[in-house]
Amino acid sequence: MRFIAALWRLAIAGFCFVGTYEAWSKPQYWVYFTFQTGFVLGVVMLWAGAATLLKGIQPPAWLKGCVTLYAIVTALVAFFLMPPDDPAYVPQVIGIMTNTMLHKIAPIMAVIDFLLFDPHRRFRWHYMFSWLLYFPLYLAFVLIRAALWPNSGPAAGGSPYPYEFINLSTLGWQGFAVSCGKLALAFIVLSFAVWVIDRALPKKALLG
Repeated sequence: MRFIAALWRLAIAGFCFVGTYEAWSKPQYWVYFTFQTGFVLGVVMLWAGAATLLKGIQPPAWLKGCVTLYAIVTALVAFFLMPPDDPAYVPQVIGIMTNTMLHKIAPIMAVIDFLLFDPHRRFRWHYMFSWLLYFPLYLAFVLIRAALWPNSGPAAGGSPYPYEFINLSTLGWQGFAVSCGKLALAFIVLSFAVWVIDRALPKKALLG
């Protein structure tokens, strides 16, 4: 089972790295939340896969929980907030669109990894709050970048805002605050859910 877990984690890393490869030639893509969190997920899963295979030191519980949370966020955004990808414009590898790898396949596999291959009851109560620190930092990054380089893309027409639901130029400050408040509430609920699931599952990995 150790080898299956290792291959599963390395496969997640592979999907993440293939899904984000465009950003190395188009740096403006790194403003996307899913590219940032997807790449970090890939690094953590590469670490976890190698550690599982070689019986080495696994990523800290806090870090593993954090990337699991943001994998869930990525999947939910992809399924419910983003329009379907157009295969005429999105690159494909082995017949699968890279966006699908990054936004759906890798996050779903990461959640399965958390449920089946991770030991549980390792998360401290304050993790569910510290995991959320990335969200305001990301919003600040988007706003500062937009103020400094207002026509830098990656959105159509050169808009620096990667998502319409945080597009300050169309929402205004009030709309932006309302949208971010709703997102923050969703993040808090999901973070709490990850913590509760970890506490509810057996301490030993289900497929350890």
